[in-house]
Amino acid sequence: MTDLVPIPALPFDLQQTLDSGQVFHWVAEERGGYRGLIGETPVRVVQRREGEILVTPGAEALAGRYFALDHDLESICASFPESPAMTEAVAFCRGVRIIRQPLWECLATFLTSSMKQVSHIRQMSQALRQRFGERVPGWEPLALYPAPERLAKASEAELRACGLGFRAKNLLATARAVAEGVVDLEAIRALDDAAALAELCRLPGVGPKIANCTLLFAYERLRAFPIDVWIERVLRRLYFARKRNVTPARLREFAAHSFGPYGGYAQQYLFHYARSRPRSWLHESPGEI
Repeated sequence: MTDLVPIPALPFDLQQTLDSGQVFHWVAEERGGYRGLIGETPVRVVQRREGEILVTPGAEALAGRYFALDHDLESICASFPESPAMTEAVAFCRGVRIIRQPLWECLATFLTSSMKQVSHIRQMSQALRQRFGERVPGWEPLALYPAPERLAKASEAELRACGLGFRAKNLLATARAVAEGVVDLEAIRALDDAAALAELCRLPGVGPKIANCTLLFAYERLRAFPIDVWIERVLRRLYFARKRNVTPARLREFAAHSFGPYGGYAQQYLFHYARSRPRSWLHESPGEI
């Protein structure tokens, strides 16, 4: 492999960022580092010391943008509401950044993530790439995420064979809607957050959670606050422990008004922090944090 090129990255934690439930196709190497695709470009990334990563020559700008090395994490974290749990989450997730993902790849991946653990999402993503994606010569087993036009021609049975289960129907219908221009993913960039959310929710199987994941990780709407099962439990434990009958709509309203312009980062840190703790933590008293 060609010698890698150093680029400054401070603060940045490559391993935690790639393992925090944002992306699912990067392959860890035995010799250290990762191989993956940024869009259609194969890239190797290694982090051996604080403040620097090594990347494939020619991919410096691409990797810097993909890993959002321009985000001012100090200012972002300073904007979070103060609480013991948030402080611990920030400390645990130091250097985790919100990756800028390709639109279709991000939407499709989270569309297949419903009710699945990260390891299962990774398996489905890899299966779809291997069966329907274009291979990258010299970078096996990497393969591009299949375009909507390619998946639109697949059958539901073929998608189910990739382990998607009931998710196959929605992925197929959404791929066809995007391929036919029913929803223009690029045009959504010009919409405000509310309109963008509504447009994404027009797609089969896309609700507020998947739409907000797409807004956060693909459209860089850093205020977006996806609420999945993990985050719902975290919010209930930390902020509504003594209240009953708190609806999902109330949780969404609370998140939208409580975490500020970088709520997506707060959500990601709480999510990754909670997943890394014993499951019993979700049922402990908030005073034990």
